Amino acid sequence: MADSNYKVVARNREASHEYFIEESYEAGIELTGTEVKSVRQGQLNLKDAWCGIKGGELLVNQMHIAPYEQGNIFNRDPRRVRRLLMHKREIRKLYGKVKQEGYALIPLEVYFKGSLCKVRVGLCKGKKLYDKRAAAAEKDAKLQIARAMKERN
Repeated sequence: MADSNYKVVARNREASHEYFIEESYEAGIELTGTEVKSVRQGQLNLKDAWCGIKGGELLVNQMHIAPYEQGNIFNRDPRRVRRLLMHKREIRKLYGKVKQEGYALIPLEVYFKGSLCKVRVGLCKGKKLYDKRAAAAEKDAKLQIARAMKERN
């Protein structure tokens, strides 16, 4: 990801707290012209976004892209369902895992790769409350160790 043409626009930070991220996939996204301009300005929110597969197509729901200021009549609904572009065999593979094994598809980040807008979709499994507590305790322990090492040096 150290590409010079790789620019992250938005990240879903809540996803790593709420889910175990098993795998991630790169997908293109079908946007209109004013939506692309708004995304370039960083006016999007992935907080409540989720993906679903319907009719053999991968769709992202509840992703908010703010209307472009100079867009006038060309602006679309900010929370409309948008189609993600992936190979059919990848979509079928994801569909099988989501249906059988209880995974969820969550958009992790939106970025530009060159001039193309891409979405990183994660195959995620939900965390229980005790998993979240364990992750918080582990993070706190690492922080205390780092502080102790810094103090010692």
